Amino acid sequence: MDNDVYGHVNNVVYYSWFDTAVNAHLIEQGALDIHQGATIGLVVETRCNYFAPLAFPQVVEAGLRVARIGGSSVRYEVGLFAAGEPLTAAKGHFIHVYVDKASRRPVPLPARLRAVLEALQ
Repeated sequence: MDNDVYGHVNNVVYYSWFDTAVNAHLIEQGALDIHQGATIGLVVETRCNYFAPLAFPQVVEAGLRVARIGGSSVRYEVGLFAAGEPLTAAKGHFIHVYVDKASRRPVPLPARLRAVLEALQ
C-alpha cells in the first residue's frame, strides 16, 4: 500500500506483511492449502514494535521464525527490514490457532504443517 499522510507506510500494513510472510512460506512448502484445505489458521494474538519507518517504493524483506509450537497453535515471529539493511524496521509476532475449516474448532497440527514449522524453529 502507498504511503500515508505522514510519508510512510501506515502501521496496519505491517500486520498484513506478517500474514503474507507466514502464509506465503506455508503455501510454498505445501503445508497450507487456502482453497481446498480442511485446516486453517486463525490469528488469536498479534503485536508489533516499530523501530524505523518504511516507505513506498522501498523493497521490504521479512525474516520468519517459529518461536513455539503447541498442539494446535503456533507463535510466529517476523522481522521486517528495508532491503539490504541489517537492522529491523519492525518486529512482531502473531499466534495462529489451527482449526477445522467448517466447525472452527481447534485441531491438532497436520503432520506436513508441523514438519514445516519445526524447520523454522
